[in-house]
Parts: sequence; C-alpha cells; structure tokens
Amino acid sequence: MTEVMIEKKRAGLMSRIGRTGRRRGNTHLLIGAVIVGLIVLMAICAPLLTRYGPIDQDFTATLQGPSWTHLLGTDNLGRDLWSRILFGARTDLFLATVAVAAPLVIGTAIGALSGYFGGWFDTIIMRIADIVVAFPFYVLVISLVFIMGNGVGSIFAAISIVSWVAYARIVRAETMVLSSTDFVDALKVGGLGSGRIVFRHLVPNVVSQAIVYAMSDIVANIGVIVTLSYFGMGIVPPTPDWGSMMADGQPFFAGGYYGLMVVPAAAVIVTSFGLSLVGDGLANVLRVKR
Repeated sequence: MTEVMIEKKRAGLMSRIGRTGRRRGNTHLLIGAVIVGLIVLMAICAPLLTRYGPIDQDFTATLQGPSWTHLLGTDNLGRDLWSRILFGARTDLFLATVAVAAPLVIGTAIGALSGYFGGWFDTIIMRIADIVVAFPFYVLVISLVFIMGNGVGSIFAAISIVSWVAYARIVRAETMVLSSTDFVDALKVGGLGSGRIVFRHLVPNVVSQAIVYAMSDIVANIGVIVTLSYFGMGIVPPTPDWGSMMADGQPFFAGGYYGLMVVPAAAVIVTSFGLSLVGDGLANVLRVKR
C-alpha cells in the first residue's frame, strides 16, 4: 500500500514537472518567435519601412542624430541608419540561415549513416570530426575565409565545412540508440533496405534535436558574419551589414556619435536573444515530450 502511494506521488510530481517544463518551453518559444518574427518581417518589408536606400549618400546630412527625417540618424557618408539596419538584417539573417541548411542536411545524413552502420565507416567519420573539432569554431571559419577571400560564397563554404560536425554527432548518437531497439529489428525482418530504414524511418525520429541545435547555430553564424565584416573579411561593401556598420562607426565613437556602433550592436543582441529563446523553448518542449 505504501509503495502504491509513493508511486502515485512520484507520478503526480513528474506530471507537475512536465507541465512546468511545457509552460516554460512554450513561453520561451512564444516570446522568441515574436521577436524573431518581427525582425524577419521588418527585413522583408524593408523597402516599405523607409524611403531611403541603404547605400544612398547625402553629404549635406552627415552624422545627424535621430529625427523625423532620419529615425536613427545618419552615418559619416549621410546614409540613413534605419535603412541600413533593415537591409543589413536581410543580409545577415539570410546568410546565417542559409549557412545552417547545408550543414544540417549533410550532417544529418552522415550522422544517421554513421550511427546505423558503425564499423569502419563510423570510425573514419568520427576521426574526421575530431580533427575539425580540435580547432576553435571561430578561428577555423575565419582562417578559411581568409584563404578563400571575402564574400558571401566564402562565408557560406567556410561555415558549411566546419558546422556539419556538430549535426553529425548529435544525429549519430540518437541513431545509435534507436538502432538497437526492436523497432529497427522489425523493419529489418520486414525486408526493408538499409537506405529506406535510415532515411525513411530513423532520420525523421532523430532530426528534432538537430533542428533545435540549428537555432543556436544561427546565432553562432550571425556572430561569425558580423565579426568577419567588422574586420573587413566578410560582406563586401557597399552591401549593408551590421558588422561593417560597427566598423564604420568606430572612428566616430569617441566623438560622441555612439549610435553608429550601438544601433547595429543592439540589432545583433536582440536578434541573437530571440533566436536563443526559440531554441531554448524548442528544447524544453521536446525534452518534456521525450
């Protein structure tokens, strides 16, 4: 009787923990989705939200403060900061998101095959992953971009070369666990081929954790893109970009023109915060379900 009561209390406690985790996950996910959604919507509707182009120069209105004419002021070339922030969001968010897609697909496929087949294939993949992981992410990406040259293509290639490893490891671990279950044994007995088992049945069941990680990976990619542009190795001017905006505004910071650096830095922080909340919310919801 006592054991039954203990088990009921335990079940009730786990239920309350589950509800709490689900509420927290949903709250984080909702807040993050609202923040990211607004930023994405503003980036998409950028031409409708400003009457100035991101590279339009007006040398009669340089280094102006916020006004009804220029909501966030202008830079040293008379370019409207509000316009450059909006169009810079287009550049950075698009590249950061696209740069996640290729590693997600490649890493998921490699990780699923590695976890399912094991053996020499798994050993080779993991040794390659160990070599990549041995170098800090930022250092390796910056080094690759330095070798390949500036531009969107170089940044995309460098991030893809480095980022697939994390997805492969996540999916490999999940696949190894699922491969040892009766579910997979039943599929094999049913005569299904290895390719169909991996990509039709295993991948849909293990890819959720990789998708959650992708949210934090977008944040890391934004950091890389902004850092590269800040040091003159990223987006090629005059394409608007938050990193190059901070670099252009740095010489004027000591003169009291703080907005030239603070505004793009705030855009990076708010965007990263929103994406982090989305990732945290997804992780909490999925963890509760599991």
